[in-house]
Amino acid sequence: MKFKITFIVPIYGVESYLRKCVDSLLHQDYDDYEIILVDDGSPDKCPSICDEYATRFDKIRVIHQENKGLSGARNAGIDAARGEYLCFVDSDDYWEENVLGALMEQIERDRLEVLRFKWQNVNGEYQVFNPYKYNPYKNDDYSDSVTDGVDFLNARLGTACYAWAYILLRTLCIDNYFTEGIYFEDTDWTPRMLLRVKRIASTDRIVYNYLVRKGSITNAVNRSKQKKLLEDKVRLLRTLVEIRQEMRGKGGWFDRMIAATVLSIGGLLAGVFWKERNYYLKQIEAMDVYPISTAGSTPSAKKKIKLWNISPRMTLWLLHMKNK
Repeated sequence: MKFKITFIVPIYGVESYLRKCVDSLLHQDYDDYEIILVDDGSPDKCPSICDEYATRFDKIRVIHQENKGLSGARNAGIDAARGEYLCFVDSDDYWEENVLGALMEQIERDRLEVLRFKWQNVNGEYQVFNPYKYNPYKNDDYSDSVTDGVDFLNARLGTACYAWAYILLRTLCIDNYFTEGIYFEDTDWTPRMLLRVKRIASTDRIVYNYLVRKGSITNAVNRSKQKKLLEDKVRLLRTLVEIRQEMRGKGGWFDRMIAATVLSIGGLLAGVFWKERNYYLKQIEAMDVYPISTAGSTPSAKKKIKLWNISPRMTLWLLHMKNK
């Protein structure tokens, strides 16, 4: 049986949140969809909750697998999906009710391959709030006019890369899977997906509720995991540089992301990994990232980037002394 859209929900250790997530997907004003719950070896009651939903609702299927991480769970869902379109939903987050009909209407009206929608942060009491000092949409353009993926990246997408912010054709995911075993898998995957797109648009409708909680993948980063974070940031930087080189002058978004990634790596080197700074600086230098672009950066970031372009080592020393 085929469907218009498949929701893919990777699940691990979220028994307190899973029902709200799944119920939100069931309360939609559009019927031609299925939900795939990917139990990624969850050690709690999630497997039985998944089976309960599959028993009650024909549109829900369950995959039980050994733990492969978020990327591995999403990839399993991609392979099993029977929908023409896909949408990823993290299992501690949830959708607004009765919004799918309008989204699918826009997709069909404009013959879209991809539709991006807005999101909002919610706390543990499911109250909307902004945990950051900046507006998450500040550098984003949510125009509903149709464009291609390259223009979308350069002119409309800010630095926030979330795979769950899109409804997209399943064919865009075939041979374009999520890289397993890394942090920042969304930032790795999203541009690769978008560069294949011919017709994409946005809606300013808030659809997705992102739960900011203690213990989530994003927040559960202790000191023991910081080395893995650093290694994956360096890996991501290398990927961004390689793709930018293939863009032939059309890689403005990659310039901005490269700058942001270098500054992020610098923060870790100046603080936690000060003694290893020369090892990682040599890796960055070998990637041919200099001069780093200041386009689209904040005034504060521009100052740091200009210092990086003069002397990365001096910049790290200044940051290190400031952190003491």
